[in-house]
Amino acid sequence: MAHATNYLENKLVDHLFRTAAMAKPTALFVGLHTAAPSDAGGGTEVSGGGYARVSVPPGDANWTATQGGTSGASSGTNGATANVLAVTFPVPSADWGHLTHMAIYDAPTAGNPLIWSPLATPRDVVVGDPAPRFPPGTLSVTVN
Repeated sequence: MAHATNYLENKLVDHLFRTAAMAKPTALFVGLHTAAPSDAGGGTEVSGGGYARVSVPPGDANWTATQGGTSGASSGTNGATANVLAVTFPVPSADWGHLTHMAIYDAPTAGNPLIWSPLATPRDVVVGDPAPRFPPGTLSVTVN
């Protein structure tokens, strides 16, 4: 289950119910963590060893509509979207540790965390492992 961060919740409240407009991020970046983030942010993101967040920009070709597929406005009832293409991280050139969570950010480094979630299958990533990846349809975010 994905969690919206306090940052995103505050932006949505101001955009929907108040006078501040929320600019749509021009890019989204998926990151991996070895310690849990929270709604306040934080956690321990992987660093070093060739690690970098992966860009998955907002767009119909990159994220499914709530009814599935990539065409038309969302009209389903589950509030879910998922990655259309594989999200593949760099090949680790050093140990990355025990990956437990993912987060989606609005920048390739630093920036604001928007959404975070525990991984369905936490795993150790060590030098020489293949590039960690989310196959199509496995990075799912549900808004409810």
